[in-house]
Amino acid sequence: GLVGQAFVRKLQFDGDSSLLLRTHVELDLANQGEVSNFFSAEKPDFVILAAVKVGGIHANSIYPAKFIFENLMIQGNVIHQSYLHGVKKLVYLGSTCAYPKQTPQPMKEGNLLTGSLEPTNEPYAVAKIAGLKMCESYNMQYGTSYRTVMPTNLYGIHDNFHPENSHVIPGMMRRIHEAKMADLPEVEIWGSGLPKREFLFVDDLVEACLFLLDYDKYYSAVNIGSQEEVSIRELAIMINEVVGYKGRLAFVTSKPD
Repeated sequence: GLVGQAFVRKLQFDGDSSLLLRTHVELDLANQGEVSNFFSAEKPDFVILAAVKVGGIHANSIYPAKFIFENLMIQGNVIHQSYLHGVKKLVYLGSTCAYPKQTPQPMKEGNLLTGSLEPTNEPYAVAKIAGLKMCESYNMQYGTSYRTVMPTNLYGIHDNFHPENSHVIPGMMRRIHEAKMADLPEVEIWGSGLPKREFLFVDDLVEACLFLLDYDKYYSAVNIGSQEEVSIRELAIMINEVVGYKGRLAFVTSKPD
């Protein structure tokens, strides 16, 4: 995925030749037996848990059961087997959607579990909260060194450009590019365009995670972001200019922001 491949790029560039890599076909992390066998055979010292079932508003609305089930299984299997096989340190990738919908801005780690979640991605968010609490609980009971990072909205190389299941930047890039290629008069953008989002280039997330992996002081969760916000409208205009599309951007206010 987007984050996993960014870690591989960085670690291979730094000359780390001891990476234990498996494709989804080779290792289904939602399968408890397969994960147990992998840990028994390989005995990794460090684990970076970036594997996740993820998608945008549309995907979360259509596949809520898949999002909560697969993510609970993946993180439950990997975190528990890490404990059973003596993994020294683990980094778990959480999500800012785990914060309440009405979280005060800027978001602070202490705001977790203080209010209701955003309904459109609640099943996914509940799963991510469970993973965070699992790391926290294993640290408390077993003295492990598992830390959770909460990245803001990510983009970058190997992003998901699926026409329906992608996040906002790759989804918008694809639609505007295809509109230019087809010489369409307009491109629909969901929502009013007014909400602001914080985005982070995925390689910068990797740098932060590797720093935390070496950092011995334990925190329940750590936010990682760029501290720069852009509105969806500004983002659409920016992508429009880069792609060179001459048509109209139509913001569909009947669709969710």
